Amino acid sequence: MTKAEIVNEIAGKTNIEKATVQTVVEAFMKSVRTSMTGGTNVYLRGFGSFIVKKRAQKTGRIISKNTTVIIPEHFIPAFKPAKTFADKVKKNVKVAGK
Repeated sequence: MTKAEIVNEIAGKTNIEKATVQTVVEAFMKSVRTSMTGGTNVYLRGFGSFIVKKRAQKTGRIISKNTTVIIPEHFIPAFKPAKTFADKVKKNVKVAGK
């Protein structure tokens, strides 16, 4: 599902203008992005958590040059779904072709 599809679905269900819904969705994403780049996690009860994970330093390889490089520790954004949300997905998702 794309951002445009989300905007269309919310606008259809709430009878709010698409432009207004678009603004709200963009503001939500900006707020999450700003919080996470500042090192703050975002918790949405019943949905999940947008968390900042720390990756430890590790050794990697450049296969084409057959050399090793040190990958420094760094932070990445991650999403951890709420238990109730994850359970619903496990029970209801149907894989195409099966």
